[in-house]
Amino acid sequence: MNRKEFTKLLLIFLVWKLVVFSFANIGQVLFPLHTDFLGGGLFNYLKHPMFWGFINFDGEHYLSIARDGYLPLTYFYFPLYPILVKTVTLLLGGSFVVYAFSGLLLSNIFLFLAVLAIYLLGKHFFDPERAYLAILLFIFFPTSFFLGAFYNESLFIALVAWSFYLALKKRWTWSFALCGLATATRLVGLALIPALLYEYWVSDKSKLLRLKTFAYLSLSGLGMFLYLIYLKVQTGDFMAFFHNVEIFGAQRSTKIILLPQVFYRYVFKVLPAVNYDYLPVVFTTLLEITTATIFLVALYFVFKKLNKSLFIYAAFAYLIPTLSGSFSSFPRYALGLFPVFLVAGDWLAGKNKSLRYILLPILLLCGLIATSLYIRGYFVS
Repeated sequence: MNRKEFTKLLLIFLVWKLVVFSFANIGQVLFPLHTDFLGGGLFNYLKHPMFWGFINFDGEHYLSIARDGYLPLTYFYFPLYPILVKTVTLLLGGSFVVYAFSGLLLSNIFLFLAVLAIYLLGKHFFDPERAYLAILLFIFFPTSFFLGAFYNESLFIALVAWSFYLALKKRWTWSFALCGLATATRLVGLALIPALLYEYWVSDKSKLLRLKTFAYLSLSGLGMFLYLIYLKVQTGDFMAFFHNVEIFGAQRSTKIILLPQVFYRYVFKVLPAVNYDYLPVVFTTLLEITTATIFLVALYFVFKKLNKSLFIYAAFAYLIPTLSGSFSSFPRYALGLFPVFLVAGDWLAGKNKSLRYILLPILLLCGLIATSLYIRGYFVS
């Protein structure tokens, strides 16, 4: 990547920050405040909504874990992001506000690192124009505000994207090490393990039988393994993170639910039951089923256009969140399916440029609604 490309990506990132901040400000006019899940509590939020608003919902849990450690029913949130927040906070100070600032700072740094890696992957498979379009589609996706919020989204995506890029460069130790960190960040990090092993295998099939392969396999799952050991010591249950999933609502299940059942449930049970007079629920539900459908179709093009390892990751990363029986939060999880954005950039580059001026405003309009709802305390994803 040359200096010009780096500067252009930095400019895109800064424009995105300005857009998200503008949307958050507009949201204060569009929607009344919902006070149940505000970052930092109601008092702090009312004083500085443009700061504490990006710590709403799960951000509160990550902040609590970073500051006070795990409490019962918080084990669903994997540890790497809170550990990094804690580390930076200890370097900068130690106050509640510093914890909040550290998490937001880290999220934005990791987002830019993710943008760099996704761009490099786009250039590897296609060309710079298609890579830039992939980045635009990625950062202007309706739920992209989560990438700069007190969430582990951007950390996870940066780890996975750089892991793939290093794998393509045959830097296997670093690639599998980042995979190990990804499995300490999110459950979906497990989707990266078979993808990298496949990429390693096709690079030289003779390596599969070597001792080094087992070392790489161990390294790739190290983060998850250490977290499971911690859970066993703390709770007596290796799977405490999964057995907590029902706290997120009746739509979640600790039993494995297959994808066709999830679609069936949405079409015949969820959509007919929606109160269509209440915009937050209507918007969120339609965003969930629309995103799930589009990304499922897009997996076919990932299979056709990219390395099979990227398809393996994308397919498992798509399926794992749905196994609890819901598309709830899927529009946020979809941000981690960056191979879809790569093929979408390739697709859009092959179309008439007028389509870009139609699609991007639609994404921005949805982003305005999603960001506004989130910053005002409504569940979006």
